[in-house]
Amino acid sequence: MLYFESRAQAGQILAAELVGRYRYENCAVVALNDGAVLVGEQIAAALHCILTLLLVEDIPVPGEQESFGGISQDGDFTYSSDLSEGERDEYTEEFHGYLEEKKLEAFQRINRLVGDGGLISHEMLRDRVVILVSDGIDSTTVMDVANEFLKPIRIQKLVVAAPVASVSVVDTLHIVADELHILDVKENYMGVNHYYDHNDVPSHEETIAKINQIILNWR
Repeated sequence: MLYFESRAQAGQILAAELVGRYRYENCAVVALNDGAVLVGEQIAAALHCILTLLLVEDIPVPGEQESFGGISQDGDFTYSSDLSEGERDEYTEEFHGYLEEKKLEAFQRINRLVGDGGLISHEMLRDRVVILVSDGIDSTTVMDVANEFLKPIRIQKLVVAAPVASVSVVDTLHIVADELHILDVKENYMGVNHYYDHNDVPSHEETIAKINQIILNWR
C-alpha cells in the first residue's frame, strides 16, 4: 500500500525508474493535469527533456457518475472508451444539445487559458518518446483524449507514468501504451488526493504560466 508525501516525491521515484532507460533518448514529458505537472517536472529534470501540458476537459453525462468523453486543445472530442456503442448512441441522442453546448464551453475554456496556439504542438512531440504523466488515473477518458491527440503524430514510443491508477484503467493502458510505469494499482481507487500527504497543487493559471515559461526557455 503506497502513500506519497507529495507529488514531487512520487515524481522522483518515477524519475529514478525511467532515467536508466531514457536518459539519452529523445523524450518529451506530457503532463495531463495540474497535479501531473508536479510529478512530470521531476521526470523531465532527470531526463533533461521538455515538459509540457495537454489540457483535457472532461464532459460528464448529466446526472450520472460517468463521462461522455473529453475535449483536447485541438477542439477534438473523443468519446470515453468506458461507454459501449449502445450507451454512446443513446446518450448522444438524448443529450445532443447539452453535449454540443458542453463541447463548445470546454473548448472556449481551454482557449481562454492557453490562447489559440495552446501549450503543445505536434512538432514538439514528433519522433520523440512521449511520456504521458498523471498524478493518479481512475478514468480512461483523459487517456482516450491523449491517445487521440497523439494519433496523427509520428512518435517513437508511448510511455505512461503515474504514481497510482485503478485496476480497470491499467487494463486499458496495456492496450494503448508501449510501456507502463505505475507505482501502485488500486482495486478501490479513492480519489487522487487520498494518496498524497500534501495536496498543494498550484492553480490552473499558475501551472500554465509555469509551463509557458519552461517551453519558452526550452525553445
